[in-house]
Amino acid sequence: MAARSKVTVIGAGNVGATTAQRIAEAGLADVVLVDIVDGMPQGKALDLAEAAPVVGHDARVVGTNDYADTAGSDVIVVTSGIPRKPGMSRDDLIATNAGIVRTVVGASAAVSPDAIIIVVTNPLDVMCHVAMTASGFPRERVIGMAGVLDSARFRTFIAQELGVSVEDTHAFVLGGHGDTMVPLPRYSTVAGVPITELMSADRVAALCERTANGGAEVVALLKTGSAFYAPAASTFEMVDAILRDRKRVLPCAVLLEGEFRTRGLFVGVPAVLGRGGMERVFEIELSPEEQAAFDKSAGAVRELVEKL
Repeated sequence: MAARSKVTVIGAGNVGATTAQRIAEAGLADVVLVDIVDGMPQGKALDLAEAAPVVGHDARVVGTNDYADTAGSDVIVVTSGIPRKPGMSRDDLIATNAGIVRTVVGASAAVSPDAIIIVVTNPLDVMCHVAMTASGFPRERVIGMAGVLDSARFRTFIAQELGVSVEDTHAFVLGGHGDTMVPLPRYSTVAGVPITELMSADRVAALCERTANGGAEVVALLKTGSAFYAPAASTFEMVDAILRDRKRVLPCAVLLEGEFRTRGLFVGVPAVLGRGGMERVFEIELSPEEQAAFDKSAGAVRELVEKL
């Protein structure tokens, strides 16, 4: 029996703890939950460990404030940072979260030099740049989680609109994780049929807009804190694809080196995920309108990176 993989989740808040729960309960890997707050990751890890006999898994879950305990991780998930409050954009978080991400990635990458980093902290695309610089890792091993979540939201809305199973809906969302994201209705389907054939143009536009504002919609309803169930599920899907070498084609923020006419920026594109991390960008043909929207989204990411 091969040794179980090891995943470090940095940040024991709602997103981090729920991600740890999904990984452990799937029996996918042992999990180390790290946080700066003394006792909090230890308490949540103990609580998760005590659920194991009921759920029926043998994955180890430990909590710590010490990066030495994360050594030898296969995957590092970065969720630490301040969450959005109502009225804040993801971009408002930039200065505070950049400092946090720089520190935690530097500390964890030093003891797990072969790990693959999945960045979840907002503003996502810019935090990927921070993580890549802090770790010194190649682009294959620094990936941002945003597109899986945005696509899941889009799929939810499509299924609700048409009264069909979410399992039969597929959606494509590209671009930066924010107001300029690019849902692609032409490539978004129900049982293989493009949604543009199944609903009117104004309904398609309304669902695209709701998708782009999906995070803000949840923040406004909660009033304190932001979404965590769907972000954790989306992060788990990426971890699963990597550790099980599944070659899943998932929309992720990756450093583009000329693909989609973009260079030197982390932007959301379809990527093949496997044991090597981001194994290749899955390049698709965009119409002139779609490419223009993608370029605009990439431009918004570039502005933020320059602000940094």
